[in-house]
Amino acid sequence: MSSPCRNPERCAAATRLLPFALVTVLAVAANNASAQQDNAPDAQHGPNEVFVTGLFPNGGARPPQDPIGTRFEGNKLAIAAGKELFDQMNCTGCHFNGGGGMGPALMSGHWRYGGRIDQIYASIAQGRPNGMPSWQDSLQPQQMWELAGYVKSLSAPASSSVSQTAVPGTSVKP
Repeated sequence: MSSPCRNPERCAAATRLLPFALVTVLAVAANNASAQQDNAPDAQHGPNEVFVTGLFPNGGARPPQDPIGTRFEGNKLAIAAGKELFDQMNCTGCHFNGGGGMGPALMSGHWRYGGRIDQIYASIAQGRPNGMPSWQDSLQPQQMWELAGYVKSLSAPASSSVSQTAVPGTSVKP
């Protein structure tokens, strides 16, 4: 029978170099891991971010904001109704009271699909990929506008002026 290490001097040298080899392998692995982390998206700019372009068909301009939304943006009564709906529809389950969780944060001011109230309404009505369901079959348009108003208010600065008047008896048509 022969020994696995025929030359005792080589075996001793290999034994002395083994810790250095292990440190080198671990350092290379750590460097590769940190390089991959540098390429990973940060919390505010996830891989599902959609760039809202300034290009429109035939070189046209950005469409104007839906005038219906202006009645709900900053309207305290609509925002209160939207908050109630936010709780009832369990939006907190994904958005964690606006701070983000499974769903994106609503307080950060960073909007994947646009932060205008009509764009928020469209996200609520149509849903979005990777988890946001469409609510247009479950909620009335006015309710979705109220939700949009509430969601928009989550990212608004505290000093913003908020309308205290509501338009009583108004209905919203899609």
